[in-house]
Amino acid sequence: MNDQTPPSSRRSGGRAARRAMRAAPLTADQRAIKPGMSGGTLRVLSDIDIANIHQAALTALEEIGLADAPDSGIEILTSAGAILGEDGRIRFPRALVEDMLAKACKEVTLHGRRPQNDLQLGGTRVHFGTAGAAVHMVDVDGRDYRESTVQDLYDAARISDQLDNIHFLQRPMVCRDIADNFEMDMNTIYACTRGTTKHIGTSFTEPEYVAGALQMLHMIAGGEHAWRARPFVSNTNCFVVPPMKFATEACRVMEECIDGGMPVLLLSAGMAGATAPSTVAGAIVQAVAECLAGVVYVNAIKPGHPAIFGTWPFGLDLRTGAMSVGSGEQALLTAGCAQMHQFYGIPGGAAAGASDAKLPDMQAGWEQMCSNVMAGLSGLNMVYEAAGMHASLLGFCHESLILGDDLIGQAMRCLRGIEVTEETLALDVMRSTCLGTDGTNGIGHYLGAEQTLSRMQSDYVYPNLGDRTSPKEWAEKDKPDLLKMATLKKEELLAAPCAAAFDPLLDKAIREAFTIHLTA
Repeated sequence: MNDQTPPSSRRSGGRAARRAMRAAPLTADQRAIKPGMSGGTLRVLSDIDIANIHQAALTALEEIGLADAPDSGIEILTSAGAILGEDGRIRFPRALVEDMLAKACKEVTLHGRRPQNDLQLGGTRVHFGTAGAAVHMVDVDGRDYRESTVQDLYDAARISDQLDNIHFLQRPMVCRDIADNFEMDMNTIYACTRGTTKHIGTSFTEPEYVAGALQMLHMIAGGEHAWRARPFVSNTNCFVVPPMKFATEACRVMEECIDGGMPVLLLSAGMAGATAPSTVAGAIVQAVAECLAGVVYVNAIKPGHPAIFGTWPFGLDLRTGAMSVGSGEQALLTAGCAQMHQFYGIPGGAAAGASDAKLPDMQAGWEQMCSNVMAGLSGLNMVYEAAGMHASLLGFCHESLILGDDLIGQAMRCLRGIEVTEETLALDVMRSTCLGTDGTNGIGHYLGAEQTLSRMQSDYVYPNLGDRTSPKEWAEKDKPDLLKMATLKKEELLAAPCAAAFDPLLDKAIREAFTIHLTA
C-alpha cells in the first residue's frame, strides 16, 4: 500500500511483453481454438429421452411413412425393403432402418480445395460456417435491405476465406440478379469456389443441372479422378418437404449427386407449430424420422456414401406465425438434434447462430451467441448459419459475418472448456507470486509470471473488433462504432488479393463453357 510507483511503470514490462507476443502471428497449433474441437458437455436430453425420441421416430416411419417419392426413389427404397402402401406412402420397417444405419458412413471428410481446410466430421467434433438462401443483403449504413447478387455471394466467400472461425461456406444467399436457374446454380458454384478454398455447400434447382456442375467442378479440380478423390463441394439437399413428404425433384438431384461422388447434406427443415409438431420434442422426432428416411435412401443407392444427418427444425412465434430462429427454443432444438446425431453415431448438422434481428445489434448478439454456444457445447458437427444471417433467414450481412467471427471465437472458447492439470492448477505460480519461493520477494501479481506470458495466447481468445478499452481510452479514440469498424474491416478484406483465385487459363476455360455473370 505504500508503493508510490505509478501503475504504468510497475506494469510496463509485462504489458510490453504481452503486446509483443500479441503482435506476433500465431501458427495453427498456437491458437487457443481451432476447427474440430470436441463438445458434448451439454446434454439437454437424458438417455431415456434419446431412446424415446428414437423409438417414436421409428414408429413414425413404420406407421406413417413418407409420401411423394419419385419413381426412381420408389424403386430404390422398395428394393431395399421399404413398403409402398396403397395410399402411395413409403413405410420403413424398423429392421430396415437399423440395417441402413449400420451401413452409413460414420466418419465424413469434407474436403477443401486445400488440404489444410479439410473438415473431419464425427463424434462431437464441432465446425462453424455459413448457410441459408437469403434473398436480401443488409445495408448497415443505410439501415435498409436490397436484393442479393452474385457479387455479394463472391464477396461473402472472399471474406469467409480470411476468417479463422468460419470453417466452411455453405451458400448463404441467392443470386437474385440471375434470372435463369441453370445459370444461377452454375454461377453460385463459380462465385464460391473462386472466393474460398474452404469446403462449400450448395443446392441445385433441377436434377439435370448436376451434370453441368460436375463438369465445372472437374475443370476446377483438374479432372474427374481428382474431383472424386477430394470432392470440395457438397450438395445441400432439402430431400423432404415436412411433414413427412419427399421433395420429388430434390430426391432426383440427390441421386445424381451421389452418382457424381458429391457428399450430401440430408436436410429436413420443418417449422415447429406449422410443418412440424409445436413441441420441441415432437419437432425433433419428426426431423429425426425424416432424416432416417434419407439415410435409408442414400445407403440403398450407395452404402457408406458420405452423408450428413441434417436435422434443421426451426421455431415459430406462435403469437403471429412468423418464423423465429433466434429464440431459446431454437437453441434447444439444435442442441437436442446434436445428441441424436451422436446416438446414431453418424455426422450431423443443424442450424444455429441466425437472428431475427434486422441489423447486427444487441438483439442479434444475444440470439446468435445463445444458439452458437449451445450448439458447440452439445457437440454438433456442423453448425450451419452460424454467422451473418438476419431477419429470420431473409437477409445476409457482410459486416455481421465479420462480427460473427469474433462471436464464434468466444463460443469456441466456451466449447474448449476448462483444462485441469497440475500446471493449470498453478500452485507453484501462486507460491512464487505470494511467497517469493523462486528466490524473489514475491511481486504480488501474476502479470509478469512466466506462465501468464507463455499461456496468454494458448488459453485466451481475443476479439478482433470487440472493444475492451476503458471509457477514457474509448473516448480518446473518438468513440469507435462497432458497425463502422466492421465495414472498414470488410473493405480491408475485400481489398486483399484473393487466395482462392483461379489460374487465368482455367478461368478463361470456365467462361467459355458457361455463362458467367461475375466480372473477370
